[in-house]
Amino acid sequence: QVQLVESGGGLVKAGDSLRLSCAPSGLGTTLYGMGWFRQSPGKEREFVAVIDWTGRITNYADSVKGRFTICKDSAKNTVYLHMNSLEPEGADAYYCAVGGTTKLPNARPTDYDYWGQGTQVTVSS
Repeated sequence: QVQLVESGGGLVKAGDSLRLSCAPSGLGTTLYGMGWFRQSPGKEREFVAVIDWTGRITNYADSVKGRFTICKDSAKNTVYLHMNSLEPEGADAYYCAVGGTTKLPNARPTDYDYWGQGTQVTVSS
């Protein structure tokens, strides 16, 4: 059974930093990309960042470029999303997802096969 366990969410103030973690299990392969998405209440899930199976190729949404960094610790089989200079956007649920094989997944949620349960990030002004 595939599971993606996210952690690291919380309540922070605008300008603060936060690190999210995602540890997948049950995939039976290391050939997959991992992405982060976020969703505000009443809005569609939006792409944040993605990293390929090697950990060397990444892509970011324009809204987070220069502030967020996605990286992979292969030894721990964990992907991290380092979020700096957080903006007061209220409460968002952040989801990690697994998709693709050796090709970097796109920014569409439909490109991903497995999803975590989400972790809440609330940024107050």
